[in-house]
Amino acid sequence: MEFFKRSMLELIIDASTNLPPDVRRALAQAQLREEAGTRAALALGTIADNVITAETDQGPICQDTGMPTFEIHTPVDCNQLVLERDIKEAVVEATRLGKLRTNSVDSLTGVNSGDNLGPGTPVIHFHQWERDDIEVKLILKGGGCENKNIQYSLPMELEGLGKAGRDLDGVRKCALHAVYQAQGQGCAAGFIGVAIGGDRTSGYQHAKEQLFRPLDDVNPDAALRELEQYVMDNANKLGIGTMGFGGAVTLLGCKIGVQNRLPASFFVSVAYNCWAFRRQGVTIDAETGGITSWLYKEGGGKLEKSSGNVADGAIVLKAPITEEQIRALTVGDVVLIDGAMHTGRDALHKYLLDHDSPMELAGGVLYHCGPVMLQDESGWHVKAAGPTTSSREEPYQADIIKKFGLRVVIGKGGMGARTLQALSEQGAVYLNAIGGAAQYYAHCVTDVEGVHFLDEFGIPEAMWHLQVRGFPAIVTMDAHGNSLHADVLNSSKKKLEAFAEPVFK
Repeated sequence: MEFFKRSMLELIIDASTNLPPDVRRALAQAQLREEAGTRAALALGTIADNVITAETDQGPICQDTGMPTFEIHTPVDCNQLVLERDIKEAVVEATRLGKLRTNSVDSLTGVNSGDNLGPGTPVIHFHQWERDDIEVKLILKGGGCENKNIQYSLPMELEGLGKAGRDLDGVRKCALHAVYQAQGQGCAAGFIGVAIGGDRTSGYQHAKEQLFRPLDDVNPDAALRELEQYVMDNANKLGIGTMGFGGAVTLLGCKIGVQNRLPASFFVSVAYNCWAFRRQGVTIDAETGGITSWLYKEGGGKLEKSSGNVADGAIVLKAPITEEQIRALTVGDVVLIDGAMHTGRDALHKYLLDHDSPMELAGGVLYHCGPVMLQDESGWHVKAAGPTTSSREEPYQADIIKKFGLRVVIGKGGMGARTLQALSEQGAVYLNAIGGAAQYYAHCVTDVEGVHFLDEFGIPEAMWHLQVRGFPAIVTMDAHGNSLHADVLNSSKKKLEAFAEPVFK
């Protein structure tokens, strides 16, 4: 097994930097369905550019490389302790190379391990089989979409859909509701794995296992095959669209499995995955540890670079930004940021409530981002820098805007009513960057000027001070009380209500 560790490193790098062909085909088909010039088309074009750049540069497709989860089948006599050791060493090496972000955080102290190792990380599930080879499947599922996983205990009332009973029609309602509740926070257009039955633990596990199925496979159960197609056809009628901007394509894949359950329990578990569907697998020679084949490499999956220019008609902002400049913006405007930008996530927002900022933020730009960073003799370099989900900062954002005089907040998925009110009162704006487009945005960074709280918070949560050029985003919450996110939520809820009547008996 001398080559197993190297094979695992190759698997991790490929999963992080190269979307499989079936996912690329789904994204290419989505591009064809959106009208040119729309917000959804712009977002999908940026996504396509990002995927191509990530493959070319071998950089992480999304900066949130998730919690690496391995599903492994081994022959009966295989030493799984050795495999686990080699996998962990490969994870450490991939982190050192910047292919994985440092994502393993102590739940009690908040300290980042710095190498993606710690209790429970990475996740490794072993299974034995009566074959002579080894199969390793890997999924990198980021926190933004992981947070949109959802589990239902039937019967129950669902918003917009009414009662979901303990039957296939109840499952139908759960699947539609799962897509609805994700909105743009899960980086739509997305994919769902659905598990019917099991217990609370095995249900979520089985739901995530559905994500390993090829997108073009055929469910052997006729009833589930029909339900999968129904969900695909009708979830896209909700109008949520890419990034929650509205549009024709909201769901790119739906796979449903079933397990037995206890008489007292009827769980429907949904694993939601973003468009950056990073899963890959290999078969391994059990003698040498070398890769003999790849599991998700079949078929063409070519994406074309976007032909549109995001800068056309865009409004350029450079800190310090005035209130007059902000009040001139409205929802739907495309903005390009030049100059200074500061990153800030959960730890920084909590800190700033009770402390001064180490940098002047008046008239400035705060970016909800946990980048992948590497350091060499010349300094720090951004390797991936897409936005994180902004809703986590809702308890803090309004106070921080007021306290420090921020003019621009950038993230993904939108924010709530309290932040919207602060934007109106203070003359600030929320910009939605394209979630997952980590390589696209990394190329907009011209310099890393410094960092604060690196030792205290770790790389993703530190406050990075960047210089950017031509950094594009869309105004989705303006200083006049308008929110595209609220509009799409309300519109999709009305459309969801049309699916309340029973369909499956």
